Amino acid sequence: MADKNDPMIPDGEVNPIDTDYQVGQDNIIVNVGPFGLDIHNRVFAISALAVILFVALTLAFHGQAEPFFKTIRNWLTGNLDWLFLGAGNIFVIVCLVLIFTPLGKVRLGGTEATPDYSYSGWFAMLFAAGMGIGLMFYGVSEPLSHFASSMGGTAVGADGIRTDWAPLGGAAGDTEAAHSLAMAATIYHWALHPWAIYAVLALGLALFSFNKGLPLTIRSVFYPLLGERVWGWPGHVIDIMAVLATLFGLATSLGLGASQAASGLNYLFGVPMGETTQIVLVIGISALATFSVVAGLDAGVKRLSEVNMVLAALLLLFVIIVGPTLAIVTGFFENLWSYVTNLPALANPIAREDSNFASGWTAFYWAWWISWSPFVGMFIARVSRGRTVREFIVSVLLIPSAACVLWMTVFGGTAIDQYVQDGYKAAAEAELPLQLFAMLDALPLAQITSFIAIILVIVFFVTSSDSGSLVIDVISAGGKVDSPTPQRVFWCTFEGLVAIVLILGGGLVALQAMAVSTGLPFTLVLLVAAFSMIKGLMSEPRKG
Repeated sequence: MADKNDPMIPDGEVNPIDTDYQVGQDNIIVNVGPFGLDIHNRVFAISALAVILFVALTLAFHGQAEPFFKTIRNWLTGNLDWLFLGAGNIFVIVCLVLIFTPLGKVRLGGTEATPDYSYSGWFAMLFAAGMGIGLMFYGVSEPLSHFASSMGGTAVGADGIRTDWAPLGGAAGDTEAAHSLAMAATIYHWALHPWAIYAVLALGLALFSFNKGLPLTIRSVFYPLLGERVWGWPGHVIDIMAVLATLFGLATSLGLGASQAASGLNYLFGVPMGETTQIVLVIGISALATFSVVAGLDAGVKRLSEVNMVLAALLLLFVIIVGPTLAIVTGFFENLWSYVTNLPALANPIAREDSNFASGWTAFYWAWWISWSPFVGMFIARVSRGRTVREFIVSVLLIPSAACVLWMTVFGGTAIDQYVQDGYKAAAEAELPLQLFAMLDALPLAQITSFIAIILVIVFFVTSSDSGSLVIDVISAGGKVDSPTPQRVFWCTFEGLVAIVLILGGGLVALQAMAVSTGLPFTLVLLVAAFSMIKGLMSEPRKG
C-alpha cells in the first residue's frame, strides 16, 4: 500500500517509465539564514530574467507600449485565428474520445488509488481556478455585447470585408433571434472548448506524474516522444514557455479583476477610478495571495475556493429569485439548445465572414485559455489523484461547462431581459467593468449584492494568484512540490508586478496582447502534448 502522505507513490498497478532522472537533480539549493531556494538552474533563471526584462522595457518605453501591444494582438488574432480555433476543436474531440473508449478506465495514481478530495472540495477548486475572475468580468458584458451586435446586423466595408462584430450572420432587428445567438456565442466561449484545453494538459500531467513516476512538470508529458532528451534543452524550453504563458495569462486575469473591483468600489463608495486605484488593488490582493501561498494548498487555496463557491452560489440564487425567474429557468435549456445548434458554425476555423467576432473574440479567448492551461492544468492535476480518466474528463469537461452555462444564463440573460422587457439600458451603456454592478442596480438590495460581487472578484483574484504561484514554482523548481516558501512568494510578487506594468502600459489592450502572445507558442506545445498523453494512456493497466 502506498504512503498516503506522498501523492507521487502509486497505489496498485501502474506502468512506470524507467529513467535515471531524479526530481531536482539539476536544481541549485541556496540557504541564506532561515530562507532557502531550491530552483531549476536554467528554467528559473531564464524565466525570471525574461520577466524582469519585460517589466524594465515596458516601464522604460511607457509611451510606445500601448500601440505596440495593440499591433501584436491585432496581428496574431487576425492572421492566426484559424490555428487557435482549429486547436480548440481538436482538444474537445480528444476529450470526448477518451470518455467513450476503454482508456477511460485508467485510474490516476494506480489501479487501487482513491481520491484525495471529496467531490464538493474538488469541484470548488476546479471552478475557482479555471474561470473565476473571467465569469465575474464577462458574465453580464459579453452576452449584452453579442446581443447588441447581433441586433445591429451585418455591415460591409468598401473592401468587401464585414466591419460589424456580430457572431455568424447576426439577427438584425429580431430580438428573440439576437438573444438566442448572443447566448450561444457566449456559451461557446465558456463551456466545452476552454475546459477541454485545461483537461488535456491536466490529464497528461496527472498521468505522467502519478502513474509514470515523472516530475510534476510540463516537460514530463513529452517523454514518450522525446525520451531522455526531455531532461535537456528541449524540456527546458517547454517549461520556460509554460512559466511565461502562465505568468502573462494570470496577469491578464488579475488586471481584469482589478479594473472590475475598482469600478465596483467607485460605484459603491465613490473611490476614484483610474490606474492608481487598480494598482493599489493589485498590490493589496497580491499580498493576500502571498499569505494564502504561505498557508499551502489545503489551508489556503482549498478553503478560499470553498468560500468563493458559497458566495457565488448565494449571488446566483439571489438573481434567480428576484430576477426574471421563469425566463432564467426556461432560458437555461433554450440557451443550451441554441449553443448545440450553432456550435458547428461557431467552431468553424476557416472561411469565416464574421472575421471581427472570430478573431477579436474567439481567437483571443482561446489564446487566453491556452496561456492559462499550464497553471490550471497543473492545479487540476495536483487535486485529481485517484480519479479514473472517464470520471476526470466528465467532471472537468461537463460539470464546469454546465455551471458556466447557468452563470451566463442567469447574469447575461437577466441583463438582456432588463434591456428588452423593461427598457433598462444602464447596464448596456455602462463601461465594461461596471456592467455587472449596473445590472445588479436594477434589482433589490443592490448595495449588498454589489458588495458581495466585489468580494467575489477579490477572492477569485486571490485564488487565481496563489494557486498560479504554486504551479509556476513547481515548474521552476524542476517538478518539486515541496519547494521553499520564499520562491513561491517571489512568483506571487512578480505576478502582481507584471499585472501593474501591463495596466500602466496599455490597460486591457496590453493584457490581451500578452495573453495572446504567450498562448500562440503554447498552442503548438499543447497539440503535441495531446498526442503524447494518448500514447502514455495506452500503456497503462486498467482495473476490470
